[in-house]
Amino acid sequence: MHKPLQGKVAVVTGAGRNMGREEALALARAGARVVVNSKHSADETVAAIREIGGEAVPMVADANSWAAGEAIVQRAIDAFGRIDILVNNAGIHRPASIERMSEEDWDAVIAVNLKCYAATIRFAAPHFIAQGGGVIVNTGSTSGLGHLSVANYSAAKEGVLGLTRTVARDLGKYGVRCNMIRPVSLVSDLLLPELVEVSAESSRRGFPSNGVREFSFPESFTPDGRQVAALVLLLCLPQTAHVSGQDFFIMGEEVGHYPEPEMDRLLVRRGGWTTEALLEAENLSQLVGDIRNRYVQ
Repeated sequence: MHKPLQGKVAVVTGAGRNMGREEALALARAGARVVVNSKHSADETVAAIREIGGEAVPMVADANSWAAGEAIVQRAIDAFGRIDILVNNAGIHRPASIERMSEEDWDAVIAVNLKCYAATIRFAAPHFIAQGGGVIVNTGSTSGLGHLSVANYSAAKEGVLGLTRTVARDLGKYGVRCNMIRPVSLVSDLLLPELVEVSAESSRRGFPSNGVREFSFPESFTPDGRQVAALVLLLCLPQTAHVSGQDFFIMGEEVGHYPEPEMDRLLVRRGGWTTEALLEAENLSQLVGDIRNRYVQ
């Protein structure tokens, strides 16, 4: 069987189960040796990789510090002598409406869903630069586009997109590519009952669907980590060597790409703008006249 990642070494964070586990398995099947990082236990994923003839080592650590990020990357260097692929998949939810959110819940979600990613990238980057290439895949979320009762998670995940685009720019000249995926899986520790309820409430109130069409699946089909892993593997293959700084969606039978944002209108006034000038009927109409508030009930 052809193994396009033969000789490569991958680090997958949050790989103890669900999407991260499937990503680690997909990379191993393609020939990569894998460092399986998990906050709790990585042994089951490591055993599953070894059962299919792959090579893997565990790394139990919570990556929300520079020291932990360095240790996770160093585990790959110590075990396999290099690092070629970094998949950042760690994530937690602590949902609450913003007026009730605690500082502890804000900090915890930002640390795991954003700082973890920066920490591993920080210490993988020098190795990628030295060897003249590398691949980073970060896990974002459609929640970053706006989602009831998860301001902490939304901020962190859209922060991942900014991180991704900047890392792609910083490291592109060294042959490193960095992309983000927005996966949806119905088999996930993050799919908490309260999140299902707020999603239903969002639909009832007619809020935008985060750029995703309304979709339904046959009863025999459950979107899970295997579809997510297929996209992650694709972004690590030579066929996508020209792709970096991009934003993808994957859910079951659907896969898509989000464009970089562009201004949809631009007004220019010699000498600059004042509030009085902005309030002039023609300017006000051109700037905000056709915008409606979809959130005040």
